[in-house]
Amino acid sequence: MKIGIIGLGYVGLPLCIQFGKSGAEVVGIDVDEAKVDAINGGKSFIKHISAADISSLVEAKCLQATTDMAAASSCDGILICVPTPLNKHREPDLSYVLSTGEKLAPYITEGMTIVLESTTYPGTTDEDLRRILEEGSEMKAGSDFHLAYSPEREDPGNPESKVAEIPKVVGGYTEICLKKAREIYGVAINKTVPVSSCRAAEATKLLENIFRSVNIALVNELKVIYDQMGIDVWEVIEAAKTKPFGYKAFYPGPGLGGHCIPIDPFYLTWKARQYGISTRFIELAGEVNTSMPQYVVEKAAEALNRQRKALNGAKVLVIGLAYKEEVDDDRESPSYRLISLFRERLADVDYYDPYVPVIKPSREHGHLSGKKSEAWNRETVQKYDIVVVSTAHQTVDYDELAEWSKCIIDTRNVMSGRAVFGGQVVRA
Repeated sequence: MKIGIIGLGYVGLPLCIQFGKSGAEVVGIDVDEAKVDAINGGKSFIKHISAADISSLVEAKCLQATTDMAAASSCDGILICVPTPLNKHREPDLSYVLSTGEKLAPYITEGMTIVLESTTYPGTTDEDLRRILEEGSEMKAGSDFHLAYSPEREDPGNPESKVAEIPKVVGGYTEICLKKAREIYGVAINKTVPVSSCRAAEATKLLENIFRSVNIALVNELKVIYDQMGIDVWEVIEAAKTKPFGYKAFYPGPGLGGHCIPIDPFYLTWKARQYGISTRFIELAGEVNTSMPQYVVEKAAEALNRQRKALNGAKVLVIGLAYKEEVDDDRESPSYRLISLFRERLADVDYYDPYVPVIKPSREHGHLSGKKSEAWNRETVQKYDIVVVSTAHQTVDYDELAEWSKCIIDTRNVMSGRAVFGGQVVRA
């Protein structure tokens, strides 16, 4: 079986490797020539993905990458793994999905199976994408080619997360489409979970991430309340975890990051408005989570006030630019919002992240493009008035931080139980 995977990022590249290891012939397709060249050269551009895995598959001729969409025409199955961000009005941006469909359509062949993996609202696959594919190919989904949706379930940075072992939810445009999509995934994934339609599969992904968003908002709100009561929310969570039923632990933080939780709920709220339904619960959770960076900055200001200092002119070091520990993915990271808020208060802000040595150009943070991570040593850390732990990278030596820092704003509970020499630790 030959599998084409469009989009070679945090979702597409692991799929390439898993299908290749499972015996399929894989062609990866991406508009980014740098990614294509890296893969064909046996190199990895994502921290948690081994270059050895890529090079072994390339050498065995199980994996090749290209920028040429025409390569899709020889594939039995096509998996689309492109971004689905929000636009500046916080509305769904399907431009990547639809433009991919337009480019792919001329190369659809009889019997080909096409599966969308990008997170989106119900109706994207069987309405928007289907229309683009049918118009461009002059073929019909469900008869000439097969169409399905299967949401990605990547957990970057988690060594226990194995692509083959994560059950794959699959919904087809027709029963035959579902059957064909399950056959595709059956090559590389141990278990598929069939649902009744593409829309049910799309809704499943949204539920998974909205569940997380709402529960994180709950503990973030409790963090603020318990702080005013003199109660440690982390202690409360650890105690609650001992209940063997009816409870699942979620943890507070400086805000939401990554390409899923800060974005996916808004795909449903936008779609729900078309049905005249308001999503008050989901939107309230979004408001709570979005307010967390401001809360952290206020806690930092209070800590400086106790030292008879102001944020205006203070030197601030943010630890962690990646949205999650032990990854190099900085998409939607709350650390960017923290940096912006500190700058608005006229603080002098730098960052340290061993996995993000330099800030790459982007639409959202162009003004920070080229800014480099600070060095990690006593002399560097001691020059800052405040150090904010935004991302709990395990490779950071927090005992050294406790020894070197004047004041630590701890948003991840990493300083719990550590001896602090002369400085102060503030939970935020």
